[in-house]
Amino acid sequence: MRRSRYLLAALLAAACLPATTLAAPAAKLRVSLNPEQLGRGTNLAFRLHIYTPNGQPPTPVTQLDLSYPSTLGIAVGGLGLVSCPRIALEALGTEGCSPNARMGQGHAIAEIPFGPEIVSETADIAVLRAPEQQGRIGMYFFIEAHTPLNAELIDPGILLPTATPSRETLQVKVPLLRPLPDGPYAALVQLDASIGPNGLTYNEHTNGHLITYKPAGILLPDTCPHGGFQFTAHLTFITGTHTTTQTRVPCPGEQPRHR
Repeated sequence: MRRSRYLLAALLAAACLPATTLAAPAAKLRVSLNPEQLGRGTNLAFRLHIYTPNGQPPTPVTQLDLSYPSTLGIAVGGLGLVSCPRIALEALGTEGCSPNARMGQGHAIAEIPFGPEIVSETADIAVLRAPEQQGRIGMYFFIEAHTPLNAELIDPGILLPTATPSRETLQVKVPLLRPLPDGPYAALVQLDASIGPNGLTYNEHTNGHLITYKPAGILLPDTCPHGGFQFTAHLTFITGTHTTTQTRVPCPGEQPRHR
């Protein structure tokens, strides 16, 4: 009898929880490589959309793992020639970093429930080279939110090997942001980011002269992998649940499949 009461209490408690705490939100990933020329530098851009079937803000994300083919030369494309010290980034923002530390840019959209209303927040992102971590390339995703919030966040990232030798992972830790004490956390619903030379200008001192130039970007391999360039985004949420979404970029000259 006691066991039945405990089971009933558990079922009632579960029924009172929001739907987003019982199952992980859904996600969709889109990736582009521009230009698509094998053996040349390119710009990698991705869009991650996170949503729930009922249209409510999703559960906050705590970690993003973006897996990609290891033949993409993120480490050898001439991006992020110097690292930006975190103490300088915290004190001065991107002005505290060398232009040669920039690796990309983007923006993010978050939703915050305030009573019956849902407020949307847009933020700018600067992707910067961070100091190495255990011999691996580090990145900072520096986020500047303006209205209705006024906040700066640093999402640390690192390039990691995977169990599959032909793949690597960009792992990004996403800090939680609570606009009001004891209030709900802001929930990421869209992330647009690009890593590559678009919009970047580097400086180099040569023979006493300052030369500006555009970095080459992520180096595409000389041959395209069978099936194209496969990308996988694995999301971890504050509830401990997970969501995985995949996409691929066709080989240059290949006709994309219509879904």
